Amino acid sequence: MEKVAAAHTSYSCHNKFLMPNLNGGRFLFLQAKQKPLIVKSQMISNGTTYTSRISTDIPLYEIPGASFDGYLENKPRVFKAIFPDKRRSQQLNEEEWRIHMLPIGFLFITAWPVIDMRLRCKCKGIEYPPGIPPNVSKLLELDIIRWELQGLDDVLKPSQFSLAVKGSLYPDRNGPRSRLKGQLQMSISFVLPHILALVPEDVRRDVADSVLRGLLQNMKSKVNGSLLSDYAEFKKEKQKTLV
Repeated sequence: MEKVAAAHTSYSCHNKFLMPNLNGGRFLFLQAKQKPLIVKSQMISNGTTYTSRISTDIPLYEIPGASFDGYLENKPRVFKAIFPDKRRSQQLNEEEWRIHMLPIGFLFITAWPVIDMRLRCKCKGIEYPPGIPPNVSKLLELDIIRWELQGLDDVLKPSQFSLAVKGSLYPDRNGPRSRLKGQLQMSISFVLPHILALVPEDVRRDVADSVLRGLLQNMKSKVNGSLLSDYAEFKKEKQKTLV
């Protein structure tokens, strides 16, 4: 699948809807009145659910005075490193952003997701997700809290679809060398529309897994590439202030 997703400084440990417009042949996003998205619900009990998970585990090179913990505290900077396209994102408040994702194709259906993503810093093992060592000094938690699928009004009602995304990113210093670790899970649940009901389940599942893994792999590549590159710049900036 080629169609995959393009997601003020705060130092707390817990802490306009964009509308398309054509202008001179260019696709622009203009600031407009805030419009609430559909609040994310639990997985639909009578629907079909598909889930995909991905993890990252790569070397992390820190220096005195420029720890990865300090870098994670700047959530707007972290968000920009992972989602650099300003035309498709907008900060809603201190820890939430709205993202207009690229279109996603699933068999005969194409949707344009709009999501509200929340980034939260947690520390000292307080409210860590399951599986995270309690001695991890700081953790960045990613969560989609609201969503809207545009382009599916004639296929699915909002009550017939649910989307859930949860992720975490943290430095692991338990071994001889620091490592950057993270997990990301995405689930979709929906009542099968008539257009998909005739497609064999194994085909639907293979396609769904391909779509979800494509989205997750895209985000993983941003973390392993763009995020670490920006952290390298962060270290250079800190070194200059110490000179």
